[in-house]
Amino acid sequence: MEQKIARQLESWDMIIKPKTGWFDIDLTELWNYRDLIGMFVKRDFVTFYKQTILGPLWYIIQPLMTTVVFTIIFGNFAKIPTDDLPPFLFYLSGNVVWGYFANTLRQTSDTFNTNASIFGKVYFPRLTVPAAVSIVNFAQFFIQLVLFIGFYFYYMLQGTPITPTIWILAVPLLLLQMALLTFGIGILLSSMTTKYKDLKFAMGFVIQLWMYATPIVYPLSQVPEKFRTLYVLNPMVSIVESFRYAFLGSGAIQWSYVGISWLVTMFFLFTGIVLFSRIEKTFMDTV
Repeated sequence: MEQKIARQLESWDMIIKPKTGWFDIDLTELWNYRDLIGMFVKRDFVTFYKQTILGPLWYIIQPLMTTVVFTIIFGNFAKIPTDDLPPFLFYLSGNVVWGYFANTLRQTSDTFNTNASIFGKVYFPRLTVPAAVSIVNFAQFFIQLVLFIGFYFYYMLQGTPITPTIWILAVPLLLLQMALLTFGIGILLSSMTTKYKDLKFAMGFVIQLWMYATPIVYPLSQVPEKFRTLYVLNPMVSIVESFRYAFLGSGAIQWSYVGISWLVTMFFLFTGIVLFSRIEKTFMDTV
């Protein structure tokens, strides 16, 4: 009998075992399910456009209208300085970066609740879902990045004193950090919302407050020096300022800010993965 069971086990392509450790994340398994991630990406992308008239144009309309509103309110009425940069270009650069972060965080943080029906029927690495969300939103980011670059060259042709810096070579690293940050915070919050449902309703409010705690509508130079050490604990500060400095040549970024930002990012990523791996074992018992 034991030999028969052994032969049956040898015939399986994969054996699913219970996870008991604190950090039971198999990255090889996640890679083996890359086709499933691709299917989730296609599903989310198609679902977003299925009943829309303008389709991908919404990716352009949203940051454009937000930038116009910011330019009128914060630039013309409030007269908030923009480090001698054209207000429209200053706000657009912040909105492009923030748009990816906010949308990915909002969607990833609801991973368990949104996909409860799927999780309860079939086994697959649960991290494939938030990974797919991060990839889908990169499509949105690149469309908006093209929009930003279009206005960027327009202002350059108009003689506006903006010049790219060597930091533009680090933009791929900024994208990687944004993806890791939203992934870590998103799965951390999604794990917590399985027990504390109030977090789901508070997400919009939290993201809005977080935006004002990030130099989107004002430059980092406007933050008093004595508060900056605490302020740069917000990892998005370094990302937004680095992005602006890379393309526009203006900003108050320092290597120490970048280092702090990466440390906080890795903390959220590690904490999120640990909590996610624990919650996914008992999630269906709490639905």
